[in-house]
Amino acid sequence: MQASAIQPPGDLRAALSRAESRRKWRAFSLTLPLLVFLLLTLLVPIAALLMRAVENPEVAKALPTTVEALAGWDRTSQPQAAAYAALVQDLSHLPDTADAGALARRLNTEAPGARSLIMGAYKALPIEGDAESVRQQLLDKDARWAEPEFWQAIAKNGSRWTPDYLLASVDLKRDANGHIERMPEEQRAYSGILVRTFQISFIVTLLCLVLAYPLAYWLSTLPERKANVLMILVLVPFWTSILVRVAAWIVLLQSEGLVNGALLGIGVISEPLALLFNRTGVIISMVHILLPFMILPLYSVMKSVPPTYVRAAVSLGSAPLAAFVRVYVPQTFPGVGAGALLVFILAIGYYITPALLGGADDQMLSYYIARYTNVEVNWGMACALGALLLATTLVLYGVYRRIGKSDLALA
Repeated sequence: MQASAIQPPGDLRAALSRAESRRKWRAFSLTLPLLVFLLLTLLVPIAALLMRAVENPEVAKALPTTVEALAGWDRTSQPQAAAYAALVQDLSHLPDTADAGALARRLNTEAPGARSLIMGAYKALPIEGDAESVRQQLLDKDARWAEPEFWQAIAKNGSRWTPDYLLASVDLKRDANGHIERMPEEQRAYSGILVRTFQISFIVTLLCLVLAYPLAYWLSTLPERKANVLMILVLVPFWTSILVRVAAWIVLLQSEGLVNGALLGIGVISEPLALLFNRTGVIISMVHILLPFMILPLYSVMKSVPPTYVRAAVSLGSAPLAAFVRVYVPQTFPGVGAGALLVFILAIGYYITPALLGGADDQMLSYYIARYTNVEVNWGMACALGALLLATTLVLYGVYRRIGKSDLALA
């Protein structure tokens, strides 16, 4: 009797439910523009990137009849004359030279020399006659048409979807029969580039942590007014373009720059140091640019740590340094993890700084993504390397979340 007396009537429950539904829809409508913006600017480009990393439209679109003619080919001997006739037929149906050029570039990545072979056949059109006559005319034009390597490239890339770009980004490839194998040692480049990217990013993250931790601790111990004034100085670099800051470091680090001039002036060195166009200059500039991203998470966490904990440990007989290391530092681990993750993820995607301050052996993975996009116009390879960076970022974030949950469980 008492339990039923305190329950609201049915009409009141329905009204409360409708009011709650309206509140939820109102909140959703307020966030809808942001969700649409994220969908259009983040999720759709990422989906397009992942799709383009496995898309292989050039051969399938330009040479459909040739791919069909090579379906039963053993991929070791010279193809039959019907394949040559199908090739000429497909080339004659290409709308313009740009389509032939895209096909030639794609096949040239599989078989060096295919570009000149395809363009030579395209410029020789029209080629008429029966299949055997067409075959002989192509061989007279270029004897390389008798080599199975070029036909293997056409047959292997006949499907619109391929894992070749993703495999190449980790130094793997498919052979003529479609079996996955490692690339020859002299062609293995991207594994070394990926390791170099991680090495530079790790060093930059470690140096940022070493420099930011004492600075953030000092700022957290200051009165709020002074801390806010000094925090403005930390944020000042955000108001300057990265390109401008990199150009400033070029002026500072060159042989006749201010850094070498100051070191020579005080007698620390006898000749200028090589600080430019090498890894040293890259790391110095990246640390300067990314340092605020380490300071801010550390400062926000340190500001919330009560200073009474360390004083209590000291009053109980602990040495000040031991109290700081064993009581204070563990409480700042969330800030250390967040700052390190943020700096490392930003560092692995850096392009401008290594490109301007580094040498040939200091370029990171993003440099090659830009090169494939702007110079070689190989969107598939550029998207595959971008997908590799995306996967690395997601793995790092997953590891961070797992470690963070473990720390919370232990706490």
